Amino acid sequence: MGRLSRRAFAVAALATLSGFGTAGDAAASPGRARKAEAGQLRGMWLATVSHRDWPSSPKLTADQQRAELLDHLDTAVRLRLNTVILQVRPTADALWPSPYEPWSQWLTGVQGKDPGWDPLGTAVTEAHARGLALHAWFNPYRIANHTDRTKLVATHPARRHPDWVVPYGGKLYYNPGLPQVRAFVQDAMLDAVRMYEIDAVHWDDYFYPYPVAGQEFDDDATYAAHGAGFPDKAAWRRHNIDCLVQEMAARIKEIRPTARFGISPFGVWRNAATDPRGSATTAHTQTYDDLHADTRQWVRQGWIDYICPQLYWNIGFAAADYAQLLPWWARVAEGTGVRLYVGEALYKAGDPAQPTAWQDPAELSRHLTFARDHPQVGGHVFFSATEVAVDRIGALAQVVADHYQQSAKPPR
Repeated sequence: MGRLSRRAFAVAALATLSGFGTAGDAAASPGRARKAEAGQLRGMWLATVSHRDWPSSPKLTADQQRAELLDHLDTAVRLRLNTVILQVRPTADALWPSPYEPWSQWLTGVQGKDPGWDPLGTAVTEAHARGLALHAWFNPYRIANHTDRTKLVATHPARRHPDWVVPYGGKLYYNPGLPQVRAFVQDAMLDAVRMYEIDAVHWDDYFYPYPVAGQEFDDDATYAAHGAGFPDKAAWRRHNIDCLVQEMAARIKEIRPTARFGISPFGVWRNAATDPRGSATTAHTQTYDDLHADTRQWVRQGWIDYICPQLYWNIGFAAADYAQLLPWWARVAEGTGVRLYVGEALYKAGDPAQPTAWQDPAELSRHLTFARDHPQVGGHVFFSATEVAVDRIGALAQVVADHYQQSAKPPR
């Protein structure tokens, strides 16, 4: 899925810091627990790209796909989660009958083939029947995880408008600098907002693509045509993404005023060495500079309803310490009215390729204990549904025992 690239950012970690709350701390403070449970978002991502979480195979029948989906929803309820973030537009395609883009290949193995049912419509109905919120997760600009346009269905917009497409890093992307592209991707996503009573529109960390060593995202001609008045290409690119965010926010509210708009970016806006307003990190990637996504401004200006930074590092990790980043994001969100949720790396727990801290089942529980001292934090989201169900070393079970003793309704 799109988020698999995050694993590239995992490097050697420091030992788990001492001095933070242990697994029993939550139970020892029932008053704080009740406060945390009120209006608290408890979510999981459910990824569809490359069969990351669901459906498990393109060979399933419609009934089998539906049964798998419902099983994921039931798992969320069993673990006292209250929100499912379902990826419904993973690669410029759709998990609903869209007039703009083809049926997703991840459903049947064939792009454009009708799966025989409506996955998004079913997900919304069945999630709500279980008391779950359903956030529809869209990827605005990614077209394909390859560079061969002929593999796309003949009617795909990327084939009808080849001038919209930029190959980069072994993938195909829509060019964010083209106004017509920005309008089209909004129209394609907003079709789902019109059709279904989704609780939120959700984007992850893909704006301009993550840098690939030795390659350049070829938008020179677009910059020459549309970049007048900007000091450099980077500023123009950030403007393009800012416009996408602002325009989408306004259009969502026009179409479905009850739906929220949230974004889950890479967890580091800028390092303090780059910008004194940045975090005490030394991360290789910075969203402002590398993805041209000014995530801090989106929050400070109140353009979005919630931010869910992917804080996929352990407490004490040298380059990007969870215990440094969470307070930084809390300060960014403070006083803005934008809710802060925290993306948690459940997928790392018990993975033998990960640092020592992630072999401790209590690491994630310590994250939630630490977050309790920051009232701006309104909940946590776990990546992702496969790990939620399997729970390799019981890390999520520890979270549930320590922090989710009672069910909680989704925040409104």
